[in-house]
Amino acid sequence: MDIFDTILTFLERGSHSVLATVVRRTGSAPRDVGAKMLVTDEGKVFGTVGGGQLESEAYGKATEMMGKDATAMVHVNMDALQVEDRVMLCGGNVDILLEPVTERHRPVYEAVGKCREDRERAILFTQFGPDGFAKSLIRGDGTVVGDAVGQETVKWCVRLVSNPATELSGNTFAEPVRITVPLYIFGAGHVSQHLSKIAKAAGFSVTVIDDRKEFANHERFGEADAIVTGQFQDVFPSLDFTGNEYAVIVARSQEQDALVLEEVLKRNTRYVGMMGSRRKIDIILNSLREKGFDEKATTGIHAPIGIDIDAETPQEVAVSIVAEMIKVKNAKH
Repeated sequence: MDIFDTILTFLERGSHSVLATVVRRTGSAPRDVGAKMLVTDEGKVFGTVGGGQLESEAYGKATEMMGKDATAMVHVNMDALQVEDRVMLCGGNVDILLEPVTERHRPVYEAVGKCREDRERAILFTQFGPDGFAKSLIRGDGTVVGDAVGQETVKWCVRLVSNPATELSGNTFAEPVRITVPLYIFGAGHVSQHLSKIAKAAGFSVTVIDDRKEFANHERFGEADAIVTGQFQDVFPSLDFTGNEYAVIVARSQEQDALVLEEVLKRNTRYVGMMGSRRKIDIILNSLREKGFDEKATTGIHAPIGIDIDAETPQEVAVSIVAEMIKVKNAKH
């Protein structure tokens, strides 16, 4: 579920929650600017701002300010953490904005969802700090949803709509409503390296997932929007599935491919592809049917994955996969 859909769900329940957003990043921090995590008054967490000590500090501060109408900024120097206790394996500095999720901003969260659904560009504008907390959505035509903002700010945000970029300026943060297509690559081998680069160039938002930190890291996947390390069966709660996601399964063993495919099929996706021989694919699909998955669930899987271009090298395989994803993405409904 998308983080803003989750926000609306907890607003419906009358729950308090705090939204954490990465607003500044330097060095090789694990998540890019705009990454979000929601912490609820039940202690539940949705999304991620980077994991480890970084996320622990944000979570701790979020629980402290739960229920209060105030914002906070968490500054984390991961170079220092690495030197002192080697908790973080990457360096850099991160600023995380913590803000209360309020009923008065429900129209803003709903407008974000509508823009994503309609693939309409817009800017989410947040004011924070000692002068108060305000949140608005500004569309390309200058219309504003949420708290009132000055005309100069509206004009500035309209310009950002045309050339989307995040902007942290003083006590304001402007970020484009993300309408890129999310791609989850399960497995961080050679094909995945080329797939990540090509898919990113084609406009996908790339998340690489693997249980091996020596493979899933920013040195090998510098262009990726996010890297998640952990056992495959454990990472799914931190991944959003809204029905727009693309999942490519290229893990290092048949057992891992089968496990990931089973978990992916329990969720809404736009595209699911898995690499492997027809024999391997038949074995996995037959096993899933024995577990109760019907033909409708399994017939939509792209396996063998990719458009048939007689690909041989990892680079060529990656090209064929991205071509197939683009074909699905641009198909007329």
